[in-house]
Amino acid sequence: MISLGEATAFVMSDLAALEVVDVALADALGCALGADVVASQEVPGFANSSMDGFALRAHDVVATPTRLRIVDSIFAGQVSTLTVGPGEAMRIMTGAPLPAGADAVCPVEDVVVDDDVVSILKAMGAGDCVRFAGSDVRVGQHLLSASSEVTPAALGVLSGQGHVAVAVHRRPVVGVLSTGDELSRTTGDLAPGHIHDSNRPMLLALLRSSGFDALDLGVVADGYDAIRDRLWRASHECDAVVSTGGVSMGDVDHVKAVITDLSQGRGRVMQVAIKPAKPFAFGLVGPSSTPVFGLPGNPVSTRVSFELFVRPALRRLGGHAYLERLRVPAILDVDLASPRDEKVHLVHVRASCGEDGRIHVRDTAVHLSHLLSAIVSSNAIAILEPGRSYARAHEVTLMVLDADSLVADSLVAR
Repeated sequence: MISLGEATAFVMSDLAALEVVDVALADALGCALGADVVASQEVPGFANSSMDGFALRAHDVVATPTRLRIVDSIFAGQVSTLTVGPGEAMRIMTGAPLPAGADAVCPVEDVVVDDDVVSILKAMGAGDCVRFAGSDVRVGQHLLSASSEVTPAALGVLSGQGHVAVAVHRRPVVGVLSTGDELSRTTGDLAPGHIHDSNRPMLLALLRSSGFDALDLGVVADGYDAIRDRLWRASHECDAVVSTGGVSMGDVDHVKAVITDLSQGRGRVMQVAIKPAKPFAFGLVGPSSTPVFGLPGNPVSTRVSFELFVRPALRRLGGHAYLERLRVPAILDVDLASPRDEKVHLVHVRASCGEDGRIHVRDTAVHLSHLLSAIVSSNAIAILEPGRSYARAHEVTLMVLDADSLVADSLVAR
């Protein structure tokens, strides 16, 4: 067996980010930026009101109430041609440009209006309720860093600079293939000895939820030539290929041999010191050095292999700065069986925040590699290192799979 660190290093050693392309903002969400973004425009581009109210000269309000004559009304998108003079005010709406002569805005809830006169009921200072030009973004300001993920907020910043497209690393296209004579090709009644394919739909969903383009390559029977042909073609159609099954020690486990042969010295069949997901194969195939992952067939093992090897590798292809899911310390409210071997044990758990402000493991899934239904409600994977105790009240490291549910559980618990 080899260590998890050695297996990860082998996968990552020759992977590089895909090329940078220009895409429409609407298509950039989740991609990694291909270059730094520097502001070319001030935001806001002009001083404007942050409230519905009255634009005025702050030093005119020497006592309260102060009566000022209303000389104009300014709505968002309009510009007044008048100047606010002594003893004058202009009605102004949120976002409307501050008129010449004014240096403050009194909110509408702090005034009393009588025809063309407004009484100001609070003391005013210069700059009150005014958003000055460049107060959010200045020309030349560094806004976003290369390799950072394009989030909804980042899209807003880019739109605020007038961008309609942005340079990002191309989103990887990932093919998913299931292997095995036992996998049914239909959705009807199962033939004796057959099962429905759960790995492929799960992997396709994991890929899409992780921001990658997923390509369904279907199911191929256990046979060296058929598997070789499918993986070879897929290596020319995709940026990466993920297959499940055929990497263990069985007589018809052909995937590991195919990956080894196709990668021509750039592949490896591994027994990784982890549980589940010990068997694993990886290689770079074809003239484009397409990464091909051979994952074990048991569904929980498939999920674990995806999180440990596939997702970080694909994020590197996608140019992302951060490759792994968030890892956090947590307190055990349940007993977890401590490893009795030299393997890293990966246990699906349900966690939430406690009243002490720390994350707590509340429940654990049955730790068997074929029990996919047991992990449905899990929102994290506990990483159990050999030689350590994981009894109740001990600390464990979690790989967070679903931060939203972790937070939601915390709110319900309180």
